[in-house]
Amino acid sequence: MSKRIQMSPGLAGPYKAMIALEGEVVRAAREHGLAKSLLELVKIRASQLNGCAFCLDMHTRDAVKGGEEPRRIFVLDAWRETELFTAEERAALELTEAITRLSVTQDVPDDVYDRVTAVFTEPQYQALVWAIVSINAWNRLAVPSHQPLP
Repeated sequence: MSKRIQMSPGLAGPYKAMIALEGEVVRAAREHGLAKSLLELVKIRASQLNGCAFCLDMHTRDAVKGGEEPRRIFVLDAWRETELFTAEERAALELTEAITRLSVTQDVPDDVYDRVTAVFTEPQYQALVWAIVSINAWNRLAVPSHQPLP
């Protein structure tokens, strides 16, 4: 694998803005009652879809440190085939997949939107979408730079 230009902290202004965005997303999620464990599952799932080893490494470690059961992380790629995830987690994972794959889905399908908004309030939905957008942005910075694992 070729050595690549690293995106962080190269241009300090955009990098600081991304850090600030992440802080605001976490604050909004917490303020509106989204569990940190749910956000970690979203970050892991998006990072799986985007093939981001750096983010997968970080967020799986953070999830386990936060009390997540490793078994759930091991089967996250096949979450639909298990009963290990709550209705809220399933809805969040489905939304994560739809938004992460926008080039394929071209939209969040109405049935997915309906399932998500059946279990989350409007501010929770908004915070969740921002969390998905944020992790996808981080993935899009780490993947092209082949960001090395710590």
